[in-house]
Amino acid sequence: MAVPVVKETNFPNLRLINRGKVRDIYEVGKTLLIVATDRISAFDVVMDDPVPDKGKILTKLSAFWFERLSSIIDNHVVTTNPEEYPESCRAYREYLVDRSMLVHRAKPLPVECVVRGYLSGSGWLEYRALGSISGISLPEGLKESSQLPEPIFTPSTKAAVGAHDENIAFKDAVCIVGEDIAKEMRDISLSLYGYGRDLASRNGIIIADTKFEFGLVNGDLMLIDEVLTPDSSRFWPMDEYEPGRAQSSFDKQFLRDYLNSIDWPKEPPPPKLPREVIQVTRAKYLEVLQRLTGRGL
Repeated sequence: MAVPVVKETNFPNLRLINRGKVRDIYEVGKTLLIVATDRISAFDVVMDDPVPDKGKILTKLSAFWFERLSSIIDNHVVTTNPEEYPESCRAYREYLVDRSMLVHRAKPLPVECVVRGYLSGSGWLEYRALGSISGISLPEGLKESSQLPEPIFTPSTKAAVGAHDENIAFKDAVCIVGEDIAKEMRDISLSLYGYGRDLASRNGIIIADTKFEFGLVNGDLMLIDEVLTPDSSRFWPMDEYEPGRAQSSFDKQFLRDYLNSIDWPKEPPPPKLPREVIQVTRAKYLEVLQRLTGRGL
């Protein structure tokens, strides 16, 4: 029987190698066990209150996308079935069902690959100030939430828990990972976004922007972490879309809006989340899962 809410995992027989904002990662032989908890973060701060089933939703969505995007690039997934995990994981099965995956061990690249199809978030703020994003000049007169003439690749640094990611120019990404890998990351990210955008649009969803993460396995680029989830993307309902304002969404924007409405300095410790905020956030995550995959939990 699966545990209904998982805020944190502690598996004594396995070696914990990283506890991120959402995921706990364990070493299992030559592979890694990634467990998506129900933790949620906003403004790079992890909230004390979990969102029930969030880790399951993220895992199911990522598995859905990893399978469909495998024609563009290989990914790190070995299996998402706990029955196929090594014996050392079996004792923790109730914590692993529907919220974990066994993956190949990759060397993560220290650049987050952000693709933007619409003006929102930090991209909108940067455009208002500079008329560009990550050094890419954009037409004058665009509004908040405007669709861009074409999707753009705007990489960012990958910050540690509690720190803030920073948008960087493509030339800065080249300095970090090298020209060949940077170009490959850019081209593949744009292809992945295009595939996801088209599939989502057929289900009434706009993917305004998203971020991908890559790693190297034997020198080859591989898609890792999560992909096209409400934690890594802005999902907007197509039938409510109207440029010139912020959009309603199927992601954590509802939580961000609540936090912006209270007197919180966006630094630890996080505030207590009202029950309604948790429930609405869960409902939004669940709706995007149902719309994109045709399946619920």
